Amino acid sequence: MLHEPENTLFVRGDTPVLLLAGASVHDALPALAAADGQVPLCAGWGVVPKLTLCVVDGPGEYGLMVPSLAAPVLDAGGPGDMGAWCEDAERAGGAVVLSVDRIPEVLDWGHLLGSGASRGGFVRVMN
Repeated sequence: MLHEPENTLFVRGDTPVLLLAGASVHDALPALAAADGQVPLCAGWGVVPKLTLCVVDGPGEYGLMVPSLAAPVLDAGGPGDMGAWCEDAERAGGAVVLSVDRIPEVLDWGHLLGSGASRGGFVRVMN
């Protein structure tokens, strides 16, 4: 399933984040409650971070592709670079994949990780 880049946000960091709004895999991802900041592993899921296309592959028939070059990337100082996000994911061995109803205007990590409104977890890079 192709996921719209305008409903996606790639966030750079030591552990990069992929935010998906209205994702077709939302209900297949585990409910996330990481109030202590420890994001659990999303068992059975994998991510392929590439400059032009990012794939999130789940168990069975679940998965999606994001035209990543067209999606926004956020860095600590503002707009970021997709190539750098991919490097972050490779270095970290994966990314935190969060599925939400909509992309928030302000990233409140405490709310996203601890409120139970998000689904997902840490997804390992697929080789």
